[in-house]
Amino acid sequence: MRKQSTKSVKKKIVKKKTRRKAVAPSENPRPSEVTDSYWLHAERKMGTYPEHSENGGKWLIFVPLSLVDAVWEKIRRTTEEGKLGGSAKVATARPNPNATNPNTKVICVYTHDWIDESDVKRIREELRQLGVTSKIPYKADQETYSGMYANRGNKRISKYYE
Repeated sequence: MRKQSTKSVKKKIVKKKTRRKAVAPSENPRPSEVTDSYWLHAERKMGTYPEHSENGGKWLIFVPLSLVDAVWEKIRRTTEEGKLGGSAKVATARPNPNATNPNTKVICVYTHDWIDESDVKRIREELRQLGVTSKIPYKADQETYSGMYANRGNKRISKYYE
């Protein structure tokens, strides 16, 4: 019976991969079209960057639904090119209980250490060059792991706001 269930699972995985390719032939799906996952991720592919530390954090970019695909594409590409931090992620069309506004999606651009102010600000400047010119918050991962979210009443948890 165990072998049958393993075989069945493998068939489902193959079907899922095949289905995904049929639905989205691109390696870079649009966040507005993804409903089977909360997040899409991008990883640095060029250059080196310090390992994410216990003091890691992220810039939080809140984007209107109508712009999330275009903004994500710029940030995904720039992350992969090694011009931002080590990784980034974007909220998808799947409803998330931590979201504060159903008309916006968040893009997180990670840095290795919020105490490394020069790196945090370098990444912020690169985001400005990509068109993210409004003020955005920077949140340490420690606050996220502690369950501190604006929609839960936590205020002033940003390490930076620029």
